Order: sequence, then C-alpha cells, then structure tokens
Amino acid sequence: MAQEVEIVAETTASTTARRTRITPEREAELYEAVLDLLREVGYDALTMDAVAARTRSSKATLYRQWGSKPELIAKALRHNKPASLADIDTGSLRGDLNEMVARSDDCQMEKDAALMRGLFHAIHDNPELHQALRNLLIEPELTGLNDLLRRAVERGEVAADNPALEYVVHMMVGGFVARDLIEDRPVDRAFLASYIDAVILPALGI
Repeated sequence: MAQEVEIVAETTASTTARRTRITPEREAELYEAVLDLLREVGYDALTMDAVAARTRSSKATLYRQWGSKPELIAKALRHNKPASLADIDTGSLRGDLNEMVARSDDCQMEKDAALMRGLFHAIHDNPELHQALRNLLIEPELTGLNDLLRRAVERGEVAADNPALEYVVHMMVGGFVARDLIEDRPVDRAFLASYIDAVILPALGI
C-alpha cells in the first residue's frame, strides 16, 4: 500500500510539473501582455488577477512561475530588451555604443521610456520592485557595459585611469532623462548617436 501511494504521489508530481511548464512562445506572449497592462494602468494598479485574466492563466501558475509581481515585471522588461550588451563586440567602443543604439528603434525607445518613467515613481515606495529591477535588469546591463569599457581600455582606446569611466552609465541615463525633461521630446536613435559622439566619447578621451 505504501509503495502504491508513493507511485501515485510521484505520478501526480510529474503531471503537475508537465502542466506548469511554460513554452518560450507562451512565456513571450505573457511578457508582452504584462507590459501592455503596465502601459495601460501603471505599476500600482497592475494586479496578478489582471495579468491572469489578460493571459488566460491561473494566478496560482503566475505565482508558481515568477513568485511575485515585481519579479514578473522585471523579467518581462528584461525579455523586452532587443539584445544583451554582452553580445556586442564590434572592435571599437564607438562601434559598440552605436550598435547598442541601433538594436532598438525609435518607437520602441519611446514606449520603453514611458514604461521606465512610471516605474521610477513606483520604485520609491516599493523596495521589492527596486531590488527585482536591480537584480534582473540593471545589474546585467551594468556588467555588459563594463565589459565594453574594459575591452576599450585593453585596446588602448581609453586610459585606464580616466575618471569618466565610472560615470558612463550615469551619462547614458542622464541623456534619456534630460531630453524628455528639458526638451519635452522622446529619446531617439539620432539623439543618442549624437550624444555618444558629443558627450560620452570626448569624456573618455576618444
């Protein structure tokens, strides 16, 4: 009897595992729905119930796969990125930075900027969201950017003791925030390419 119970338990666990496995296509569809909801209602009003209804999923499945709303949103944003910086290596820092810009488009940049503006406000009142974004979105990007800069130093493009090296990410974020704030215009690829040539590369001595 005990053996039969054990076999039934193993079969049930195996069936449950199969039922909760999500295909890459389904995962991408769900992430897109999450970001659509985020654009429509904002972070605070977005609920797991709403995500479950929009994606025809159970709330239990969402929590089992992602654990929390902050983690789900951070992973959706990560999945939404056109490519990882770790995949970029053109042979020059200018080429790497321009390739980073070229991998998105103006429409996507505008939508992403609107998303991030809303999340910046939510971060102040939600440390769990802040931590999820740092772990799943910001830190991987910082690692990728640091790799680009390290290779530039190794190639001799940038002096290893250049004080601007540690502020490149601040300059990039500043470009995004300042244009919207000062000019009331969204960031686009032309602006970023010009910003890289006029601000970032000269600061690095290139």
